[in-house]
Amino acid sequence: MKKFAIAFFLITLSVLAGAQTAAPLPAPALEPGNTETERARISAERARLEAGFLTEDVACYKKFAVNNCLGKVNSRRREALADLRRQEISLNDEERRLKGAEQLRRTEEKSSPERKQEAASSRTKALEDAQSRLERDKNKQQERAAAPSKAKANSDASAAKLRNSQQKAQARSDKQAAAAEEAKKFNDRQKESQARRAQHESERLKQVKPSAKSLPLPE
Repeated sequence: MKKFAIAFFLITLSVLAGAQTAAPLPAPALEPGNTETERARISAERARLEAGFLTEDVACYKKFAVNNCLGKVNSRRREALADLRRQEISLNDEERRLKGAEQLRRTEEKSSPERKQEAASSRTKALEDAQSRLERDKNKQQERAAAPSKAKANSDASAAKLRNSQQKAQARSDKQAAAAEEAKKFNDRQKESQARRAQHESERLKQVKPSAKSLPLPE
């Protein structure tokens, strides 16, 4: 009975997933009055991704390296859901901007020319602020995307610097070893030369005859 329940659970997950987990679908361009449709799309996309990742989680438990498999799935899950969250935040910002613009428009219709000018300035500033936030978010996403390449470049540069230092240290060591070897050879030659001179001097002294004894004086 327990095996039947597990099999039914796996089949249900497979039906929900539909296929292997895919990347989040790109967000369509937001149009005024289309926020609810966009929210429904994000919710449906989140449900689709969760179902697919859940199926992958179950598949991980059938593998030998369970924790490694789950870690990879969770990493992709966080990335995909974080992208949907960013879409929701952008949607909220855009919705607030549209509501603010609509409120300003209604206020302008009932205001004096001076108030209308103020409202127009406020609306322009609100639009500029919203655009600035969108640019900052875009720059942050580009920086996050470039971070792995930058980290690899830094790692390669550090490795190259380390190799260069090691090569210089090896060259200094080789040079010192060669100098020590040359000094040893020079000392050996000096010792051999001194030994030959001493041998030559010894042989020369042996070849010199002792002088004759002087004759005794007459009495």
